Amino acid sequence: MQSALRTAHAAARRTMATASAKSLTIGLIPADGIGREVIPAARQVLEALPSDVLPARLSFVNLDAGFEHFQKHGVALPEQTLAALKSDCDGALFGAVSSPSHKVAGYSSPIVGLRKQMDLYANVRPVISGAAATASGEKRAIDMLIIRENTECLYIKSEEQFEDAQGKYAVAKRRISEFASRRAGEMAFSMALQRDDMRQLADASERTWTGRPKVTIVHKSNVLSVTDGLWRETVRGVYEGNSEYKGRVDIEEQLVDSMVYRMFREPEAFDVVVAPNMYGDIISDGAAALVGSLGLVPSANVGDSFVVGEPVHGSAPDIAGKNIANPIAAIRSAAMLLERTGYSAAALAIYRAVDKVLAGGQIKTPDLGGKSTTTEVTDAVCKQL
Repeated sequence: MQSALRTAHAAARRTMATASAKSLTIGLIPADGIGREVIPAARQVLEALPSDVLPARLSFVNLDAGFEHFQKHGVALPEQTLAALKSDCDGALFGAVSSPSHKVAGYSSPIVGLRKQMDLYANVRPVISGAAATASGEKRAIDMLIIRENTECLYIKSEEQFEDAQGKYAVAKRRISEFASRRAGEMAFSMALQRDDMRQLADASERTWTGRPKVTIVHKSNVLSVTDGLWRETVRGVYEGNSEYKGRVDIEEQLVDSMVYRMFREPEAFDVVVAPNMYGDIISDGAAALVGSLGLVPSANVGDSFVVGEPVHGSAPDIAGKNIANPIAAIRSAAMLLERTGYSAAALAIYRAVDKVLAGGQIKTPDLGGKSTTTEVTDAVCKQL
């Protein structure tokens, strides 16, 4: 089973790289709020890549989704959008969604639907900074990748409410399967090796992580011995069953509460972190505080044959339309899409361009304490390319 899954992973990676060798078609789903500003910024950066860095003909397909689309048309994720992604696109970029905090009849989150429909079973979030502020106030360089299982845990949204003599009570079901856990584990270990390969493309002076690749398995099996126990055993099994992983990758475990504590005390201690859905969601949002803003943190929703880049931030309706949204997370998400579709050199060029703009310290949007506009930051990154 594990061997077959590894073969499928390898075949999918080859297929994605081969399919995009001459052309690369990217679906653009700005969705709500500042998504309509940062996704065009990411497109601008992609189009600014020199042809010798990105040897592919780029094309884009504009697609609809989001809560605002639901309010106008009664559907948050149109069938036409899904059909276009499946038939016309090699990957996609998703902006942000303004999902309400209360129940709205007929509405469900389009990004959650997209993950299910496209079988995007892992959410991949890098947290990178040349000088992250830790809980002690020290500045430390970090280069951490959080792999969040994307389909299960409490986020299957199976909840019920009851009432007894003591009043109302609610029950939520949590699903952890061997199948989903194994896929997340495979993704974590394969990406640990991929990151190591990417680091070899960079100069030694540019590398934050200098040791062997390492994967940290996050769980709470000391309390949730059945569900988290299955998660822990399955992910460890992926490692134990693969001689390449055992030969090249180190492994450790962290209880989720101690993981949060250590992440803020010594973030430089982590390379690749893999966690069930809810833990990964909380850890990755918290990790954004290490680098100063959600506007800097990208992510990618990844399956075996498709990838959707998605900035971690929300739709930020309070600043939408003001041209002050930070486009860095969306730009880095576009680089992650390139990386996953076989264009590592182009992805590295974008990462470097962004790092140079941030290191300069002069061009910053208000979330980072600056006064620059979305347009000015985007143009600065394009200039570095």
